[in-house]
Amino acid sequence: MARPKGMRPDVTVMGAGIFGLSCAYALQQRGATVHLVERHAIGAGSSGGLVGAMSPHVPEAWNPKKAFQLDSLLMAANWWRGVEATSGRTSGYGRLGRLQPLADAAAVELARCRALTATDLWGDAARWSVVTDPGTAFAPLSATGMWVRDDLCARIDPRRALAALAQAFCALGGTITVGDHSPAGGPVLWAAGVAGLDDLSLTLGQPVGMGVKGQALALAFDAPDTPQMLCDGLHVVPHADGSVAIGSTSEATFEDPTGTDAQLDTLHARAVAACPWLAHAPVTDRWAALRPRARSRAPMLGAWPDRPGHFIANGGFKIGFGMAPKVADVVADLILDGRDSIPKGFRVEDSLR
Repeated sequence: MARPKGMRPDVTVMGAGIFGLSCAYALQQRGATVHLVERHAIGAGSSGGLVGAMSPHVPEAWNPKKAFQLDSLLMAANWWRGVEATSGRTSGYGRLGRLQPLADAAAVELARCRALTATDLWGDAARWSVVTDPGTAFAPLSATGMWVRDDLCARIDPRRALAALAQAFCALGGTITVGDHSPAGGPVLWAAGVAGLDDLSLTLGQPVGMGVKGQALALAFDAPDTPQMLCDGLHVVPHADGSVAIGSTSEATFEDPTGTDAQLDTLHARAVAACPWLAHAPVTDRWAALRPRARSRAPMLGAWPDRPGHFIANGGFKIGFGMAPKVADVVADLILDGRDSIPKGFRVEDSLR
């Protein structure tokens, strides 16, 4: 049901990760009075990491998840520009593209086929090309002397971006409470990451997702205008602050959910092997946290089953920052106007058995 004209609903958002902050900002922009509650600290979970790679799925086997992500990535430049203008803070956003080295003739042929499908699927909005000149001195090594270069990928500084979003939200009149508080009356959006998935699983009596541990590190190396790199599944992301982020692991089993260990040394060695120019860059940060993965592997959006007035925005496993602008719009549509444009595969029900 659409809200009566002139009415300003009170909405509580539980969780100040990227989904919670993005949705709170969009709701406040569109006329709601929003209170954000965070149990620990802004970006305390997986959103407060280091890597910040906003990357598309490969342009093939198209589905609603890939189409949604493409829309969101194309929204991102203007969206983050608005956040920065409202907050007066930088987010570290930059659509600088990505380089992927091609290992052999089969990889080159596959990449050329994807270049054709990218033209069909992405249109004029972005390009996927096979190149022999990477356009930078800081390219990853390529056994074939060829790379995929796309201009859709972007980077963002997760911690600066969350700080900018929080400031923009408050500048619009939103309020933030840190601590163990319960929601007040009115619609409630639950965007509480792994803890939220656990609560939802307990309420529904079956698992809807899990926490997957990720570890990443940052090196001091100043290459702010260099595209990010994807080297055999490893993200290497130069940032505007003179750091290069490397990540991440994907650990379904672990003993310490927030502790770093020798697996980061392996990541570091792999990054240096792919990008020898990083060999003497000192490590400046090491990070680990649990990332919320829904059973469907897509973001989990929509009404909380059997709990009227409660909604879910969770499960942004590895793609939360890239999905955030579109997620925020869709969630605001649903809560404020009753307009449901959630794609197939994204609903809470899609993560049930």
